Amino acid sequence: MNMIWRNSISCLRLGKVPRRYQSGYHPVAPLGSRILTDPAKVFEHNMWDHMQWSKEEEAAARKKVKENSAVRVLLEEQVKYEREASKYWDTFYKIYKNKFFKDRNWLLREFPEILPVDQKPEEKARESSWDHVKTSATNCFLRMHCPTVPDEKNHYEKSSGSSEGQSKTESDFSNLDSEKHKKGPMETGLFPGSNATFRILEVGCGAGNSVFPILNTLQNSPESFLYCCDFASGAVELVKSHSSYRATQCFAFVHDVCDDGLPYPFPDGILDVILLVFVLSSIHPDRTLFI
Repeated sequence: MNMIWRNSISCLRLGKVPRRYQSGYHPVAPLGSRILTDPAKVFEHNMWDHMQWSKEEEAAARKKVKENSAVRVLLEEQVKYEREASKYWDTFYKIYKNKFFKDRNWLLREFPEILPVDQKPEEKARESSWDHVKTSATNCFLRMHCPTVPDEKNHYEKSSGSSEGQSKTESDFSNLDSEKHKKGPMETGLFPGSNATFRILEVGCGAGNSVFPILNTLQNSPESFLYCCDFASGAVELVKSHSSYRATQCFAFVHDVCDDGLPYPFPDGILDVILLVFVLSSIHPDRTLFI
């Protein structure tokens, strides 16, 4: 994962983040200008900026942390749960299937930069109108004497990776002979999404609660491809069996990102976006060194 991360970072360049809103539903205020002044409106946004705890709230939180830490898991059980984590997650998905978490339909509204720059003229017109709303909201925010909102400097450039041949279906890649697989996807030219020009990887995809909101949007962008992985095979099977799963534009696979020696089903340096939603909190801090 370290190698893929380093190569993915090489695709980033400094500059203004292009706005790529694909949906007609936008947040009423951009990130950086959401200041909660009326507690009754706490559910108006998915998130708020510059939130500060009161002394009472901080004391209550510390008390709860202390209570939760009073009973600790025995060391031998910690080792067991860590060693057999995939088995326990498989059991979790066997029980709850895809009913436990809700689809993250807010993801693309809050972070449109996940999507490729591929807008129609009418979308650009909506973008200009929305930029005006953003500017007004930001100016209002600045007048409240809060910390200045920094200019966004990072944007993703399309990868210049391999585009040989047509995108293959899942069955094509499952039948690759072992000798070709040993050579690696770059040498054989046979890997999922080889014909794509914009590629996303979601790590820890679970049952697909981020996968399918993204995939449903990408159906209008055939040059884009979505990879998703989870170290629980049960979760990956749920993704593959979903009615919205398209092997021509998505490849789900089992993978443990903490194992730096495991290969990925695509060459290094071709990813434009990497997502880790609620992943790091599920990994022991010592193991995050490999990510």
